[in-house]
Amino acid sequence: MMNKGLKGIVAADTSISHINGENGHLIYRGYEIRSLTQKYSFEETAYLLWYGELPNVEALHVLKEQMKSERVIPDNIKCIIDHLPLSMDMMSVIRTAISAEGGNADYSWKPTLAQAIRLTSLVPTIIAYRKRMLDGKEFVPPRMDLDHVENYLYMLNGKRPLAAHTKALETYMILTLEHGMNASTFSARVTASTESDIVSAVTTAIGTMKGPLHGGAPSGVIDLLNEIAFMGDAESVLRDKLTRGEKLMGFGHRVYKTHDPRAISLKNKLLELDGKDEWLDLAIRVEETAVSLLAEIKPGRSLYTNVEFYAAAIMKAINMNAELFTPTFTASRMVGWTAHILEQAENNTIYRPQSNYIGVIK
Repeated sequence: MMNKGLKGIVAADTSISHINGENGHLIYRGYEIRSLTQKYSFEETAYLLWYGELPNVEALHVLKEQMKSERVIPDNIKCIIDHLPLSMDMMSVIRTAISAEGGNADYSWKPTLAQAIRLTSLVPTIIAYRKRMLDGKEFVPPRMDLDHVENYLYMLNGKRPLAAHTKALETYMILTLEHGMNASTFSARVTASTESDIVSAVTTAIGTMKGPLHGGAPSGVIDLLNEIAFMGDAESVLRDKLTRGEKLMGFGHRVYKTHDPRAISLKNKLLELDGKDEWLDLAIRVEETAVSLLAEIKPGRSLYTNVEFYAAAIMKAINMNAELFTPTFTASRMVGWTAHILEQAENNTIYRPQSNYIGVIK
């Protein structure tokens, strides 16, 4: 029997993360995701995924210094970005720049943790460099006294962000560091399984993330919320979409059959932001109305908000433009991709699935 899209097929053993879709649990290296977002930083959680354990004070300091030292974009990559068409989307820019990084050092097999740290550290600077250029603003070089997420916002906006905004974005980025054998992670592991280099594997993952069915959902949520805000009636807008058979962006998940634990964490973080009551009220009202309508129109489906719904609300609250949603998702998921590439390399077997021929034989 064929499982289309490999649904339900186990493709690898992993100790990186575990998803229990029936009960709404996401675990990184044995730690429940909600406890990680409450107690630990981006760097601490990245260390956990890369090294398999939480860092002590000294190890955390070393990792932070490594990440800070790898933030600076090489001149040749700046030159490449400068000469890319202005119409090129940000995901394509990231893909091109990371691919070019492969010529700056020895990235041959096997992949290393140092390479994973460097690639992860570079992506926010690539995004900020391109964004400032498109806005006609001078590039803001990375600050070596700021941690990863705070520095990202600093480079984008040219000023040190509010602590609440940094924490909100950090929560989102921790939640999206890793999520099992999703499409982009699988594509990275397939590339790595050929004993290709880590840059090639990550570039493959970025290309997969670019697809709107994988990394583009938060932008769709913003469009939905903006439409409801304009019309002023959440129920009529949502009911009309559902009646016409449209998918509600930000609702339902292929894995989670109950509440997405990442959405719950983001909602809780949004509740902590001051001065955003109007947007928060809209998001909560839309969630309540949509869940009720989905239960009425699609009974038994158990459709709830997913991480993209409250990710969009967080991004709106911190004034991050929609075109940066998927690139920011990519900046965080670099940790998970590289963790999987490293794991693949340690016990490698090339992926070679079969296909079911449905053509004619003459």
